[in-house]
Amino acid sequence: MATPAAAPGESPYGLMQALQEGGVISWSVFIILVIMSLGTFYILFTKLMQQQKIMSQGRKVRASFWNSPNLRDASTKLEQRSAYRAIVEDALVAQEQHGKLTDPIDQHDWMSNSLARSQGSIGARLGEGLAFLATVGSTAPFIGLFGTVIGIYRALIKIGASGQASIDTVAGPVGEALIMTALGLVVAVPAVLAYNWLVRRNKSIMEDLAAFTNDLHGFLMSNGQVKPRMAGTGGNTRGGTTARTGAAPARASDEPLRTGDTRTGAAAGTTTVSDRP
Repeated sequence: MATPAAAPGESPYGLMQALQEGGVISWSVFIILVIMSLGTFYILFTKLMQQQKIMSQGRKVRASFWNSPNLRDASTKLEQRSAYRAIVEDALVAQEQHGKLTDPIDQHDWMSNSLARSQGSIGARLGEGLAFLATVGSTAPFIGLFGTVIGIYRALIKIGASGQASIDTVAGPVGEALIMTALGLVVAVPAVLAYNWLVRRNKSIMEDLAAFTNDLHGFLMSNGQVKPRMAGTGGNTRGGTTARTGAAPARASDEPLRTGDTRTGAAAGTTTVSDRP
């Protein structure tokens, strides 16, 4: 196929010229790379929105969830399709099902397995689409290289048929074919960066979910007597007792606090001057 002559002052080499020289194979490689690039950015933005939504739900849990009198009332404070609400509802269902088992199993093991299954399903949803990013990051350079090889092959065949082997005749078509390799790298690099970033954010989210699941398990196994430590519990004391401020729970790594003991370490272990006879 004859290549249309370039306009005066316009470069005779470029992407369109490379596609025209490469024929159907070059066009196919180009379209595949474009689809990969569009899919990469679509997955990146949708997963970021999904992750940000779960992170926002986690902040709401820390702010108000553990202040509720029971789990059913607490779950109503969460969004309908919240990941944290799904874990709470699965825990309540598992608690009801345990009493219906014909072959008794330890409640601790039954609840632990149920919560782990619920947490795993959320992790699976967070991981959707990441395999595509990994595939793009690993294959896009080779797809671009394939287009380059075909482009160089066709260029050399054309140069050999014309009988001209000067440097200016060879350098242009061969350099033009390298555009496909560059396109492959342009597609692959964002996919790899997006994959690593999303995996790291997923890991952080799953750590928060695991901490919440552990706190929920302790709450259920203690009939509501064990809750996460509340931040600011030692701030105000009146009449020898500590006033709970209702602030958000501290980080999940803190030790659990039994709700029946409202004394702080200072109030429980020391005696003020006014208390002495």
